[in-house]
Amino acid sequence: MIEIAAHPRHFPHNGLTQGEVALILIDMQRDFLEPAGYLAAMGYDLGGVRSAIEPARRLLAAARGAGLCILHTRQGYRPDLAEVPAHKLARIQAGQSAIGTPGPLGRFLIRGEPGFQIIPELAPAPGEFIIDKTANSAFWGTDLAAILAAQGIRALIFAGVTTDVCVHCTLREANDRGFECLVARDACGSGDAEAHRAALHMVTVEDGVFGALADVDSIVAALDRMDRALATASPAPSHAEPTPAAESSYLGNWSI
Repeated sequence: MIEIAAHPRHFPHNGLTQGEVALILIDMQRDFLEPAGYLAAMGYDLGGVRSAIEPARRLLAAARGAGLCILHTRQGYRPDLAEVPAHKLARIQAGQSAIGTPGPLGRFLIRGEPGFQIIPELAPAPGEFIIDKTANSAFWGTDLAAILAAQGIRALIFAGVTTDVCVHCTLREANDRGFECLVARDACGSGDAEAHRAALHMVTVEDGVFGALADVDSIVAALDRMDRALATASPAPSHAEPTPAAESSYLGNWSI
């Protein structure tokens, strides 16, 4: 059985299975990761989020190579902010939040603007799912749960930003919905170093009440072992001469 070495326990509990484990990359958007984006405009340290880019890129490449289901989320709002609740709208109007205000990458966190897009290093490939959301949890108001059910997914590997907000909110709801969860700790980041550390610690309390933690090296190594095991288990194509088919009077099924 192939498992990922993790804390406080290995993941998943019954071993890696290609069709049952998915990678979900949370909000790796220009508005959160680039100097001209929303997070920088709010005064947060981009070093804490940009440090997650390269580990996330390696993790994404390994997940693609292993044939995992891959999902990307994007946080953003309608141009008219119609879905923003009144108390958040009041913060925007008071200048306490930059959502919807003009910036170098267009209006911050508005769907369709340049800043809303996923960074080129982690751009979704054809066939990968993109979940657009307005809440911190990627489950709220989206079709994420339906997609995971249709794909037969039972366990999730998390990466993305920010660790303490959208990653954690999605992780917690996934846990409540019965998914086994793993956080790639070095492929997550936050603009607040203390919040990042606290969020990772909370995953492991009560013997992993929300899931487990692993570094990208451990995850990549396990995915590589799974990929090699699948390749070994796959039968080699036969090169034997085909056996001539026996003559038959059967003329096919003519029923309609």
